[in-house]
Formats: sequence, C-alpha cells, structure tokens
Amino acid sequence: MSADLPAGLESFIASAGWSGAQVQPLPGDASFRRYFRLVRDGETAMLMHAPPPHEDPAPFLHVGHWLLDQGLRAPAILAEDAAQGWVLIEDFGNDRMRDWLDLNPAAEDATYRKAVDALVTLHKCPPGPFEPYDMTVYLREVRLFTEWFCPAAGITVDTAAHDAAWKEVLAPLLARQQPGVTVLRDYHAENIMLLPDGEQGIIDFQDALVGHVAYDLVSLLQDARRDVSEELEQDMIDRYVTKAGVDADFHADYAVLGAQRNAKIVGIFTRLWQRDGKPRYLPMIPRVWAAMERDLAHPALAPVARWFDANVPAEWRERQGAGLGEAA
Repeated sequence: MSADLPAGLESFIASAGWSGAQVQPLPGDASFRRYFRLVRDGETAMLMHAPPPHEDPAPFLHVGHWLLDQGLRAPAILAEDAAQGWVLIEDFGNDRMRDWLDLNPAAEDATYRKAVDALVTLHKCPPGPFEPYDMTVYLREVRLFTEWFCPAAGITVDTAAHDAAWKEVLAPLLARQQPGVTVLRDYHAENIMLLPDGEQGIIDFQDALVGHVAYDLVSLLQDARRDVSEELEQDMIDRYVTKAGVDADFHADYAVLGAQRNAKIVGIFTRLWQRDGKPRYLPMIPRVWAAMERDLAHPALAPVARWFDANVPAEWRERQGAGLGEAA
C-alpha cells in the first residue's frame, strides 16, 4: 500500500473480501471525500473514504439503501464501516453523462429523456424517510449568495429585504410542495453515470430531502457544469410535465427553484474559492448566473427580482458574476 493512502484502508478492504486488490486513487470533488477503484481478477469495486469529523458516510448509506429498496439504480452497497468513514460500492465505471455527451453529442436528447424519465419514476415512489426541504433550508441556502458572493464582490446589500423577498416568493411554493417527493439535490450530468447495460446510475445523493417535484429537474436542466440549451431545457420540461402530470403552477415553481438553486450555487462556488482554495469553480459562475437571470424574469420572482435591481449593481449583472478573482 502506498504511504499516501488513508490509514485503515487495507484492513477494511480485507474485511470486505478484497484483499490483494490494486488500489487506484481517483480525482476528488468539492468535498473532503476520497475515492478509489479496487481492481482484482478482472473485477472492480468503488471505495469511498468519507472520514469524520469533516465527512460522515451515514447519510449516503441511509439514502442509498432507500433508493435500492425502491428498485432505483443507485450503486449496490458491498461493505460499510460508517464509524471509520469507509463504504465499498458497486463500480459504475467512468462514463459520466457530462463527459460522455462531449464525445457523443448526437445522443444528447435521448440521454436527457432517460434522465427525466428516471425522475418521473423516483417521484412515483413514496417520499423517503428524510428531512423536509422547508423554509429554513431554502433560506439558509439562498443566504449563501449574500454571505459569500456579495462581500467577495464588494457589494453591500440589504439582507433583511433579501430574506423578506425570498419568504414571499417561497411561501406559496411550500404550500404546493406537500406531500413532497425525494429530492436528490445534486441530480446533474456529473452525477449521472451511463452504464454498460444502457441504464443510468445515480451517485452523490447523500443530501436528499423531501421537497418539490421541480427541484431535481432544475438541477438537471440548469446545470452549473454543462451548457444545456434553452430549447432542450423546454423540451425536457414538457416531457416531465406530460409524463408526471403536474398542476398549473409547476412552471412558476420551476422558475422559483431555479433562482433559489442558482443563487445558492453562486454563493457556494464563491465559498469554495475563498474558504477552500478551489478557484476552478469561479469560471462556472457566469453559466449559473445566466440561468438565474432567466428565472428572475418570471413574474413569480417579482419580489426577488426587485431586490436584485436595488442591491446588485448592473456591472455585476451584465458580467453575470464573472471576475471575482479580479475583485478580491
């Protein structure tokens, strides 16, 4: 075993029946989690290390077991030791939807149709045993914009008016959200794996809550990491609406959740740069900001749109949030 591998790795994989496997470190994500591929005798498995106190694999295991119990295509859980942060799961391979579509652009429509259909299937399941996506959570998330982006951009804003505007916009949505569905919260092209059997596997679902049917559709179609044309977005919204059967307020709620999610992501990407030393997320902000501006144009967002007009200078809106590095 290499000296840079986490302590306890060898004993865990031995207890899981994978002694002697080759351990291949894989690139990380925006968290403290690390991933490794185990290879032995032509078989592979994926090892996740999510060590306390920074990480806790228990939520991943909780949601993963529930998804598997519903017959959904989450990775099979082969072994686990949550106290030490170890989880061994089925290997979904290397074909992330985002990268695969870069090489196979002609398959974009069919691939997104399948991803939308998977959400329809998920939403037919009873809501999982997860915490609610309530006003407290929505506000905590959207405050990331004022807590991180605005100071980094040198913008002084009215935070009380910000909260009031979002409460006004979110209150009717929350009333329509009941009884809710399982919301994976990060359902996008980097967290959907294209499997050899033609199915799509889902990963990175440990933060699931019970929330609104539109949230994961927004996550998929207003993707921070991949350009999705407005035409494709509308086609896939129409597909979901037809297959799922939603009420007349769905499009308004989709816009509200789009603005909420995108404002949150702008804040998160700023925090990843400033707090965690990960500037690679900054170039994604203009894509997210552009989607947020489209959402803010919906009448359902009028109070929040007025707050942006009064508090965020035109230069930042015209630049779509770009240039944080220069502002620092």
